[in-house]
Amino acid sequence: MKRLIYTLLMTILGMATFTGCKKFLNVTPIDNLSGNNYWQTQKDVEAFTAGIYNQFRENTLSSAYFPATGDLRCSPAVETPGLGRSYITRIVTNDIRNLLSTGGYYENLFNYQGLTKWDGWYKMIQAANVLYVQAYNVPVLSDSEKKKYRAEAVFLRNLAYFFMVRQFGDVAYYTNAYNQTALPRMKMVQVLNNCMADLKIVKNDLPWTYEDPSIVGIRAMRGSAIALLMHMNMWAAGFDEANKMKYYTDVDQLGAEIMGNNSYALLPISRTKEIFKGRTKESLFEVLRSLNYGEYSNGAYLYNTFTDMVLHYPHKPVQSITKSYIYYNSKFISTLYPTGVPDKRAEYWFDPLTLYATDGKWELLKFVNIFAAEGEDVLPDDDLIVFRLADAILLRAEAQAELGDEAGARTTVNLVRARAEADPITESGKDLRDAIYYERCRELMGEGHYYYDLVRTKKVLDREYCFQPISVEAFKAGAWAWPIDVAALTNNPYMTLNDYWK
Repeated sequence: MKRLIYTLLMTILGMATFTGCKKFLNVTPIDNLSGNNYWQTQKDVEAFTAGIYNQFRENTLSSAYFPATGDLRCSPAVETPGLGRSYITRIVTNDIRNLLSTGGYYENLFNYQGLTKWDGWYKMIQAANVLYVQAYNVPVLSDSEKKKYRAEAVFLRNLAYFFMVRQFGDVAYYTNAYNQTALPRMKMVQVLNNCMADLKIVKNDLPWTYEDPSIVGIRAMRGSAIALLMHMNMWAAGFDEANKMKYYTDVDQLGAEIMGNNSYALLPISRTKEIFKGRTKESLFEVLRSLNYGEYSNGAYLYNTFTDMVLHYPHKPVQSITKSYIYYNSKFISTLYPTGVPDKRAEYWFDPLTLYATDGKWELLKFVNIFAAEGEDVLPDDDLIVFRLADAILLRAEAQAELGDEAGARTTVNLVRARAEADPITESGKDLRDAIYYERCRELMGEGHYYYDLVRTKKVLDREYCFQPISVEAFKAGAWAWPIDVAALTNNPYMTLNDYWK
């Protein structure tokens, strides 16, 4: 049975191959993935490792993952009337039951049902567990190479757990290779603490960056691990009140570490296209997306990003598409970008003439590396940014403010504001914490962080911050999480589903 599970797992990973030009991502499909013929060469290890990265790519691009789970839920986004995009309103209002039961064209195209299933994440975890064990036994690898592959395995495993925790809450946790044991769901704070303990041990075995510029940000670096640790700590702080100061302290220290290394830097705001095209010094981790090399055999992948919702002609090549599918509540936009207040993001990331528009003319132009193909309404060619330096800097500022280091928090957040040529913040107390929160809204719009920031800070309960708040009772019952598909109960007497969505 163990050999069968292993062979099936490896076949799945081997079939999901990249066809781009990047050396690391040129994976040859593997026919014989078990037994003595495998785990003999570094090429074997590279192929297996690339398969895990590709599983993450599959997990986040085979559905509208980031828009649905991170950007739109409980947000100030508004469905543009007359375009037949009612699924947007359902996500915004947290009407997930009707979203999943509708079964319409767009609901199927964006694979919202797939968001209730966690098997893709467990494929990633299982493969990472196998890599951790097997890479250490490959005879041709040096000790430093073995440590590096093991660190990648831990990073990828914990990345999967972190994404699952934010989506589902408590999840089954294991780290042994070839697991066949039925397990109950573990409390998510314990899962995160387990993950953080593992990653702290190995993060320094990852390089700060790579000499090959084509894999910078695409493959795990030490900055990737630090960013993941910072996010896990901040999520734990939101749900573990008794220990929150410990988590904030860790975030502050991790932020100092990443900001103190010259492998990473904020790019000038004028180089926005480069930031979101990817593989720059600002990138900490991202998913490769390159239409120039014909990587999309599944047409749905073209539309599963936030980009598709926030552009229209001429940034989409079809002249009849004159409106974006969403716009943002003008009050919210005015809060982020008050009239007459300097901020270059309002100029580089938007059309200033339609910044406050509510008629569908609004666009978010952060993601404008568009390469149109005949018959398609949009082909976004940006990489999918998961973590970047600005995000890590703002997490540190938030932690510093929570620790009472207000001067440090102002200095830190003003690094991001200086890049945008915006005035430095001078606030204190609640006003300072609010300023940092809105700076994250401003800087990270469309990058999959908005809803998660609402949840971990409990601002999702507060109408002062949340346009579509969740009640305290519903939040406690799990309304903030995603429903879990009933298939999770199969052959597992210990498994439970999320109570609110039963």
